[in-house]
Amino acid sequence: MAATRAIATRSGNSDSDSEMTNYSDGPMMLDSMTGPQRAAVILLILGEDHGRVIWQEFDDEEIRIITRAMAELGTVDADQVEKLMLDFVGRLSSAGAITGSFDRTISLLEKILPTDQVALIMEEIRGPAGRNMWQKLGNIDAVVLANFLKNEYPQTIAVILSRIRPDHSANVLRNLPNELSIEVVGRMLRMEAVQKEALDHIENTLRTEFVSTLTQTRRRDPHEMMAEIFNGFDRQTEMRFLAALDATNQESAERIRALMFTFEDLGKLDSAGLQTMMRQVDKDTLARALKGANEEMRAFFLGAMSQRAAKVLQDDMQGLGPLRLKEVDEAQMKMVTLAKDLAEKGEIIISKGNAEDELVY
Repeated sequence: MAATRAIATRSGNSDSDSEMTNYSDGPMMLDSMTGPQRAAVILLILGEDHGRVIWQEFDDEEIRIITRAMAELGTVDADQVEKLMLDFVGRLSSAGAITGSFDRTISLLEKILPTDQVALIMEEIRGPAGRNMWQKLGNIDAVVLANFLKNEYPQTIAVILSRIRPDHSANVLRNLPNELSIEVVGRMLRMEAVQKEALDHIENTLRTEFVSTLTQTRRRDPHEMMAEIFNGFDRQTEMRFLAALDATNQESAERIRALMFTFEDLGKLDSAGLQTMMRQVDKDTLARALKGANEEMRAFFLGAMSQRAAKVLQDDMQGLGPLRLKEVDEAQMKMVTLAKDLAEKGEIIISKGNAEDELVY
């Protein structure tokens, strides 16, 4: 099926109305056949029973192209049909196992398509997941999408929001300016069937002006990425790398330190967040984490417990005996990870300073 699809799409000019030739006046030669015409011959030979599973693999546009080629095919002599089938089977048998990759795909496309077109296609693949443009939009943050759409015509916004998931449309509407969102709702209520040409135009605009540049516009500060990596280091490794950075690029080292979320930052939890954390954390993990913590952090957590519970925890810490620094680091990292998970769920708010420095995960 993949080979038939490849033959069907191999010719770049197969979809052009002006370049499609009607060969009904004479027999067609194999060398002059376009990809869709070759596919049409194969599908005619396979017939209804054997060809059904192949037809089901095509999308609407591919079916339109191949059926038109089939309708205008005309006569193909038996010897040309035989050559075509031998060529087709030869391609299948000689292909063997294949491996697809991002780099191989780019290399292949650059030999067939213009460089800028290849870049656009591959950038879209790198972007938000989804099989088509509307699914991709459904995976884009509602605030980002609303900020892009707020400069579009209300009718265009209405068409776009009518094509994506209702819950995502609701979030986008919530982030549009009030008057604009009301206008869009009205347009959506009055909307009739949208012509395919209009949808294609909107889809192409979104692809070239928005989705294809989304990766660049949302590119993260490399210091944020390195801070997350440093958060995963044990203490000795972290200190080694930061000391090396201090010697070569002190500004970067300071920025990474400021962006890192550490065990000590848990001391900035508010009372409600601390209680939520205490209910969720494993008691053995807490004991190991506090065993190697400074007195301020110990007092912070013990102060959130009843006297009896605090006494039990202190006894547990005493009973652990000497711990390796690695064990303490692992326990403290578990608590940091738990805090981030709770923050992502909206159950706590974590910060690295004053209220303006709140971290959103």
